[in-house]
Amino acid sequence: MSDSILDDPLRIAGRSFRSRLLTGTGKYRDFDETRRATEAAGAEIVTVAIRRMNLGQDPGQPSLLDVLPPERYTILPNTAGCYTAEDAVRTCRLARELLDGRALVKLEVLGDARTLYPDVVQTLKAAEMLVGEGFEVMVYTSDDPILARQLEQIGCVAVMPLAAPIGSGLGIQNRYTLLEIIENASVPIIVDAGVGTASDAAIAMELGCDGVLMNTAIAGARDPVRMALAMKLAVAAGRAAFQAGRIPRKRYASASSPIDGSVG
Repeated sequence: MSDSILDDPLRIAGRSFRSRLLTGTGKYRDFDETRRATEAAGAEIVTVAIRRMNLGQDPGQPSLLDVLPPERYTILPNTAGCYTAEDAVRTCRLARELLDGRALVKLEVLGDARTLYPDVVQTLKAAEMLVGEGFEVMVYTSDDPILARQLEQIGCVAVMPLAAPIGSGLGIQNRYTLLEIIENASVPIIVDAGVGTASDAAIAMELGCDGVLMNTAIAGARDPVRMALAMKLAVAAGRAAFQAGRIPRKRYASASSPIDGSVG
């Protein structure tokens, strides 16, 4: 593969990452499966629910950091389970203490326990508070182009619109709103939620997304480690296809080779 294809890092908050696939750490059978799936995915950024996962706050229990060490992975604490801006900010402060002052966080403020749709009013409020405290905020949000622009203007370092409800596996349901967000953004746009299989990840990347974050699609598969590899390949293929530029869609077929000037 040529150097120009390989030299295509994802840049977030001044840091570069080779992998454009971000993975979660929940829903696996055990920490060993988490480790093996993360390695198969080639992920460098792994997101962790601070309220559900032990990062050392419970010294008597196994820590995720034993299998996914911070010197090898960028641990991205998230505020899953928070329903108010204040709860989300408190959770991020705790994460910063547990991770030696690291400022990169994934903000999510939920508005509904059944669908896990974001509360966009509380999300905007929390984003303003966190940016004001020096956090580097990657933010989960709805697929609203206006809201995405507002979050970028606040100072979020990445905007992460859902493609479908969290854990639904429905795939990319909103490609036109995603395109509107992508085409008007100057920060990375990372699809977060809704991916079910490799083709969904490829479509997200072909649309021009900078990356894809997923958990359930891998952890919930019959063979999570094999699915993690499939997702790694799909994200890479989708990115290459986006950069290459697809042919126009047509209503009719045309010959693969021109016939003008052919003999006979």
